[in-house]
Amino acid sequence: MKHLRLPVVLAASALVLTSCAGVGGQEDEGGGGESSAGSTPSGTLNVMGFSGEDEVAQSRIAAFKAAYPGVTVKNNKGDFDAQQFLTAVSSGNAPDAVYMARNLIGTYAAKGAIQPLDDCIKNNEIDTGQYREAAMNEVKLKDKTYGIPEFYTVTANLINAKALKSAGVQVSDIQTADWDKLEQTAKKLYKAKNGRPARIGYDPRMPDFFPLWAMNNGAELVKPGGEPNLNDPKAVEALTFAIKLVQDQGGWSNFKTFRDTFDIFGERNQFTQDQLGVMPIENWYVNVLRDSRKNGLELASTPFTDRQGQQISTLGGSAWVVPKGAKNFDAACKWAKTMTSVETWHKAAEARMQTVAKDKSFFTGLFTGNKVADEEIKAKYLKPTGDAGFDQAIENYYSALDKAKSLNPSAAGAEIEAAWKNAVGKALGGTATPQAALDQAQTEAKAAFDKASQG
Repeated sequence: MKHLRLPVVLAASALVLTSCAGVGGQEDEGGGGESSAGSTPSGTLNVMGFSGEDEVAQSRIAAFKAAYPGVTVKNNKGDFDAQQFLTAVSSGNAPDAVYMARNLIGTYAAKGAIQPLDDCIKNNEIDTGQYREAAMNEVKLKDKTYGIPEFYTVTANLINAKALKSAGVQVSDIQTADWDKLEQTAKKLYKAKNGRPARIGYDPRMPDFFPLWAMNNGAELVKPGGEPNLNDPKAVEALTFAIKLVQDQGGWSNFKTFRDTFDIFGERNQFTQDQLGVMPIENWYVNVLRDSRKNGLELASTPFTDRQGQQISTLGGSAWVVPKGAKNFDAACKWAKTMTSVETWHKAAEARMQTVAKDKSFFTGLFTGNKVADEEIKAKYLKPTGDAGFDQAIENYYSALDKAKSLNPSAAGAEIEAAWKNAVGKALGGTATPQAALDQAQTEAKAAFDKASQG
C-alpha cells in the first residue's frame, strides 16, 4: 500500500487543476446513460486509479466479475493521476469508473469532469444509509452526490514503547491536549548525534497533518459552504506550535532529512531502528507493523485528541466516481455498488482472514466507508491479538471512526489543499511566518473558490 505517499499525489493533482481549463460546465450532467437495478451490463468497463493488488481488492474484483460475467474489466493499475485523468476526459476517451480521493471530488464536480450519481443510486437501489455519514458528506456538492465511498482512514498516535522506557516516559504522557507537556515529552524522547536528529521524539507529521493540528485547536479550515478559512487565528496558532515541535528536534532541514531515511514499509522501519518515538498515523499502518514484532517492535498507542481531551481524527479515503463521457455508465454504477456493498466487504474480510491464517498472524481490522460492513466484520473476526499494544492501537482506530471529520467539501477543494500545503512548506522552511504564509494561502484559496463558485 502506498498511502503514505498519497498527500503528495493529491498536492500534485491540485496544482494540475489550478492550471487546467475546465472540462465541462458546472453541474454538467455529462450524458450519464441509463442504469437500473434490473439491467444486465455488458461490454468493457475501463477502470482508472485503482491499484487493486492485495487480497482485499482482488476478492472484490472477483465478486463483480462473478455477478456480471458479461462485463470485461480492464483495470489500468496505478494510483490516480490528475493529468492522465483530465487528458482522458477532455479528449473524449474517459474511463468508466475512477478511484479518487474523496477530498478531490468537489473540485472535479465543479469543473464538470465527473457526473452526479443520484440517478445511479436511485435506479440501482444503492442504500446510502449503509455508508458512514462523514464519508457521504465528502462526495457531495450542492446537494448532488458524485461518488460512492470506499475505504475510511483515521488517525491515532502509534508509539515505540522501547523508546519511552529508555527515556523514562509513560505511555500516558503521549497526549495532544496539553501542548506544553507534549513539547516537553518530545524533548525527552528526542536524541541527537553530532547536532542532528538520531531519534525524533514526536513527529507531528507536517506538512500533511496540518488539518489535524488545526482541528486539535478548534479551527475549521473549510467553512460549511466550502469557503476556505486557512488563516483562522486558531489554525495559525496550531501551525506555530507544530513548527515549534520540529524546531525543538533539529529544525526542519535536519528533521526532514532524517525522516526521509525511514524505511516506512520495511522490517527495518523507524520503530524497530529506534529512529522515532511517536507519530500520529492512519489505521492501515498497524497492519504494516505486524511483521515488525519479530524485530523487537513493542507497540503502544494513545488516541489523538483535541485540547479538551476529546478524541478526534481527520478523515481520509477514496470513492468511485463516473467521469463525464464514460461509455459504460451502467457497468460503472454496478461496479461502484458491488465494490462497496456489505456482502462484498464480507468476501474481502474472508480473503484477509485466509492471508492472516497463512501468515500465522492476526487480524487488525478492516476500515471501510460502509458502517454496517465494518461493524459486522469487527464482530465476526476481531479477536484479542495476544499483543496488548496492538490491541490498544486497533481499539483506538475503531473508536475514532465515528469521531472523524473531513474538511467540508468545496468546489475548490483541491486548490485549497494546494494552498495550505504550500503555505505550511514555506513556514516550515522559514521563508515566511505562519501568519504570513497562511494569509497568502487564504487569498489564493479564496480566489480559487470564488472562481469555482461562479461556474
